[in-house]
Amino acid sequence: MSDPKNTILEGNAFVDVLRQLRLMLASGNIPANGKLPAERDLAETLGVGRRAIRRALETLENEGLVWRKQGKGTFIGQPPDPTGALAASIAGQTRASEVAEARLYIEPALAGLCAARAKPDDVRRMRVLAERIHKTADRDTAELWDGALHKMIARSAGNRVLLTAFSLLDEIRSSGVWRDLRAKARDPAARALYFRQHMQLVDCIEAGDVVGAEEAMRDHLSTVWQRMRQVIERSEVENG
Repeated sequence: MSDPKNTILEGNAFVDVLRQLRLMLASGNIPANGKLPAERDLAETLGVGRRAIRRALETLENEGLVWRKQGKGTFIGQPPDPTGALAASIAGQTRASEVAEARLYIEPALAGLCAARAKPDDVRRMRVLAERIHKTADRDTAELWDGALHKMIARSAGNRVLLTAFSLLDEIRSSGVWRDLRAKARDPAARALYFRQHMQLVDCIEAGDVVGAEEAMRDHLSTVWQRMRQVIERSEVENG
């Protein structure tokens, strides 16, 4: 029979490790190849057992913040996507309006499929991610959680063709220019509105409401683009 005290200590270690790893990811203090230290090294650095490290990494992987490959290690973000080279080649030639237009076609369809196919654990993680986006005051961390939420919805849709199209768009919008533009559009009023929209979207997915999820995603993306367009227009006036 396990000792309750040991169970509590292990639980506390897991929570603390998870918090520290999230801070590490949000800080951007990761090698250029995106690889995290080995489990053994993390355990020694943080002064905990490897079991707590493994549980924390599993949680981060389920949230879409890291990915792991046996024999290779753990890496930040998502597994390499074959669309990456294509995205890099066209990113500089793509207008913001084109990306917004494409997202309005692709992501509502993914949200609808997600409502039809998502598992309860997927929905629970989506809700946690939506809450974390809203609670963090750091714009880079908010971007991290926001990207993870949209990726989880796309993956939970269960359509690899649409997922590839989404990955191409996501690769383009992950550049520094796009992140800065979204950050400038994310003022306190926008953050509150985005949170309500995200929660409505997750509610529709949880209820299996395909049409509602499609509409909720479309409304959210339209709002984001409207605010980004206002930032672009202000910048043009200031620099004009």
